[in-house]
Parts: sequence; structure tokens; C-alpha cells
Amino acid sequence: MFTLALSLISPAEAEKAPQKKLIPEGVMNITKENTYPNPNQDEPLLQPSDLAKNLIQSSRVKIENPNLIRMLNETSISTTPFALGYKAIIYLGQWPLNYESAETSPNWEYQRINTNYYDNRGGEKPYQIHYVQEAQKVINGGLTAKVPNADEVKKMMLIKAAGKTNLPLAFETVIGLGTKKDQIYNIPRKRLGYLYAYAPAINEKGKITYGEVYLVLKGNKKSLVIKNVTSQGIGAWIPIQDYVSFSFAASERPR
Repeated sequence: MFTLALSLISPAEAEKAPQKKLIPEGVMNITKENTYPNPNQDEPLLQPSDLAKNLIQSSRVKIENPNLIRMLNETSISTTPFALGYKAIIYLGQWPLNYESAETSPNWEYQRINTNYYDNRGGEKPYQIHYVQEAQKVINGGLTAKVPNADEVKKMMLIKAAGKTNLPLAFETVIGLGTKKDQIYNIPRKRLGYLYAYAPAINEKGKITYGEVYLVLKGNKKSLVIKNVTSQGIGAWIPIQDYVSFSFAASERPR
């Protein structure tokens, strides 16, 4: 991944992460308790070659797409001192070039994944329950609209959202059967108790920019020219990996 093109937060902002105020008290990390080991979604840093760096800096349109940067990294161009008057234009295809984030907001109750229940209406003292996942749940996110090169767009949106929230994000995460948390919830006597568990997610909104990419060779000079640039709004739901939001309710009647 290209460090310069994909810089998301300043060092001062990075020192403040994770944003503790972002996470409510009822949301808990279950990384250690989760019986399903979710894979780490962190992207390895892709260092640009000197050629790739120079080509990216020559473009008038910001380039953040890791796949395009990887292709430029693999490009090799031989130069010669006798290249005077030489000119070539090479079409590299239409690409999603960059994603500009406009809003990043959490939904802590994105999807209900479990309900633990106990009827204590016949009890004479409070009854304690805690969270136990009764079935494996797969939580999927996705884009809110169809766009070209959707996988590359999702990758850029994931990078931006993860950088802004400093939370573990993935477009698919799993809560395993039998996952538990020791936090106790008391059901009063003569009440029914419901402990709801939700998978949280980030709602990411912004703008994706597309363009046709040309590699221009003129003499010993090399540059990228972007033509037919277009932009469109896009949104995505991105689940927060290995976090669960809890809501407890006690009532006299079944809910």
C-alpha cells in the first residue's frame, strides 16, 4: 500500500486513537472470547518504487487505488540518451482513482445476532444471566449502490473508515457459536429478562473518482495523464469486527 497516497490521519490525530468516546459503554470487545477466529483485515504497506512515486506525483488527479499503485510498481521503463523526439501514449484502462470520505458514523445496532432470555415471573429473587451466542452468525456489509470495480472501491473505503475510527473493520465478520461474555445482567423477580446482542457497523459515505489512465512517454520524460474524470457519491456498511453491542430489558409481559 502506498503510504503517501493513502495517508488518512495526521500524527496528532493518530495519537488520539482509538476514539474511546466513540464506543458506548454497552459495546464490548469479544476478540478473546469469539469462538470463530476472524482473519485480520489490516492491509500490508505497499512501498512505491521510485518510478511509481514519480508517476503518481505527475498526475493532476490524486491516485489512492492500491491495485493501480501495485501495477505501477511492477512497471519498468528503459530510457536511452538518444530518445529525443520519441513519444508514446499507453492506455492503462479506466480505474477508480481515489475515494474522498464525507461522513463516517457508527450504528451500534446494525444487526441483531442473539437473544438470551429467561422467565423469572415465578421467581422470588433476581436471576442472573449473561451473554451466550446460541448460533453462529455471519455479518455482511457492502456498498449501497452498484459501481464499476466494486472490490477496489470497497478496499479504498475500508482503508479510509478504518483510519478515521481506528476500529477493526471488515466487510464480513463472524460471531462463533458458544461465544460468551461474563458481564452479569439481573432479572428482577416476577419479570422476564431479555439480553439482546447486536453486531455494530460503520456507515461510510463519500465520493469515488474514476478516470482513464494514460502513461505518456516523451523523450526521457514519463508521466500519467488522466482523462474523462467522473465522480459519484457512494456509501457502504462496514461491520466492526469482534465487537458486540448489548441491550438488556426486563418486562412483565413477553416482548
